[in-house]
Amino acid sequence: MEIALYCAAILVAAVITGLLGKSMIPFLHKLKFGQTIREEGPTWHAKKQGTPTMGGLMFMIGSMAAAVICIAFLWMHGGAETQLMVVKVVGGALMALGFGLIGFLDDYISIKKHRNLGLTEIQKLVLQFAIAGAYLASVALAGGTTETIIPFVGTVDLGVFYYILAAILLVGMVNAVNFTDGLDGLNSSVTLVVCLAFSVIAMMLEMKGLSILAAAMVGSLIGFLFWNANPAKVFMGDTGSLFLGGFVCALAFGVNMPILLVLMGIIYIAEILSVVLQVTYFKLTHGKRIFKMAPIHHHYEMCGWSENKVVLVFSGVTLFACLIAAVLVHFGV
Repeated sequence: MEIALYCAAILVAAVITGLLGKSMIPFLHKLKFGQTIREEGPTWHAKKQGTPTMGGLMFMIGSMAAAVICIAFLWMHGGAETQLMVVKVVGGALMALGFGLIGFLDDYISIKKHRNLGLTEIQKLVLQFAIAGAYLASVALAGGTTETIIPFVGTVDLGVFYYILAAILLVGMVNAVNFTDGLDGLNSSVTLVVCLAFSVIAMMLEMKGLSILAAAMVGSLIGFLFWNANPAKVFMGDTGSLFLGGFVCALAFGVNMPILLVLMGIIYIAEILSVVLQVTYFKLTHGKRIFKMAPIHHHYEMCGWSENKVVLVFSGVTLFACLIAAVLVHFGV
């Protein structure tokens, strides 16, 4: 029955998200919720000016609807999961929605002010740490521990440092996923691979609810890519990218192996590190650059790669990293 539910979650989410595009994209056009393209970005991106943004609402609705339907069916016919697992599934979904709400505010403000920036960095960080803290508190109150699993090492108790490191990892990874959004279909494709891998890993660990939750996101991103693949008819905006960041983190913490994000999120990390290195080097050398443009996906664009090639290569690297992670979990846990 579980395999059928995984497949149903993917199918239902893909259909809901795909169909939402037919009505939501014209609606966003009508509201004039168009993307403002950065002036310092690649010049050929100027043609994307005005493309509807905040399309992340499509896969937020699709994934949550499919997950609720399939997980409810699982609990009714397969027995309720433990309280902690319920909190990890529901709490993780709420955390992702919380980050998505921050992205929605950021998008809305930038659209209304006709600029590429919405909330200030400080405002975003304060809100993000608040949501991360609320999620970690909910898990702790439900019986969670300060222990985490490291493949081939075993269970490690980090004590009070667990919450500090977890909060930093959560917020850092959410923003790393946000930086990955910049090319048609890039963030959608990379995150689709990551969620598919987490669905398999959760299945291996017999965490059915988490596996179905991840499968629902896989289906939603398939449906979204129908509209977001190059040439994109809609962008996910910060609404979608921050939601995806929270969602990926929820899956990693749900299987109690957040360290997997370092491997499976290799592209996310490369994206945010390229920005940090570029800005730091620029300031230290008074104008010199390491990359032709950051985040790093723009560097490869400036080197002559097409958007589709960047998406294909980055997704391929993610797939390879996720396969290694799955093998480590299988043999190391």
